[in-house]
Amino acid sequence: MGIKTYNPYTPSRRQMTGSDFSEITKKTPEKSLLAPKSRQAGRNNQGKITVRHRGGGAKKKYRIIDFKRRKDGIAATVIGIEYDPNRTANIALICYEDGEKAYILAPEGLKDGMKVMNGPEAEVRVGNCLPLSQIPVGTQIHNIELHPGKGGQMVRSAGNSAQLMAKEGKYATLRLPSGEMRMVPLECRASIGVVGNGDHNLINIGKAGRTRHMGIRPTVRGSVMNPNDHPHGGGEGKTGIGRPGPCTPWGKPALGLKTRKEK
Repeated sequence: MGIKTYNPYTPSRRQMTGSDFSEITKKTPEKSLLAPKSRQAGRNNQGKITVRHRGGGAKKKYRIIDFKRRKDGIAATVIGIEYDPNRTANIALICYEDGEKAYILAPEGLKDGMKVMNGPEAEVRVGNCLPLSQIPVGTQIHNIELHPGKGGQMVRSAGNSAQLMAKEGKYATLRLPSGEMRMVPLECRASIGVVGNGDHNLINIGKAGRTRHMGIRPTVRGSVMNPNDHPHGGGEGKTGIGRPGPCTPWGKPALGLKTRKEK
């Protein structure tokens, strides 16, 4: 997917980039696979803010993604590639031969009309989902299960992939995107290929208003608050911290505090 730039008719437009959505082939979501998604704006069940900088933004519906891929031996056709506001990756709408529809994460190279399949008998091809025991060593994979039957939990964001490095006994060794080597049971399933929309990390948001649409609220400096709001607050004009060092809003030292637990 390409990156779109804008004419600099404001200072923020000069830096701003966006996706050109060239991979998207279907504009409206499948109604039967939508679920409501309520927002809490960072509040818990007592109504207290437990996570700051959350709230507002455009309303979204949740797209029900099939991370489990347990419908074995039945081929499915890709109907379209869609945008998903809930994740960095795009999603693909597939229709099985028996008429059931599902959303899957869209890997790079998946196009409309292609066939995908799940199960041990499936070919090792982009978009197919197989147990790790059936995947050749060296293959790039994504949407990896950690517990058989629970559904994919690892390597699901745009542009990511893990590599199957070895199989030994009951476990496969994977190299994760972080570089970590990790063992996963061989019965666990994974999808073949790299997650699509790899240009996602190159997008420059450009202005504060665009993050507000995403439901992210501004950060306010403690020094401009009142003493009842922040340890740095109060004082006439610009004043120092007034403590041995900078603090968080709840009074914990913000620099140099040792947080590592004793072994």
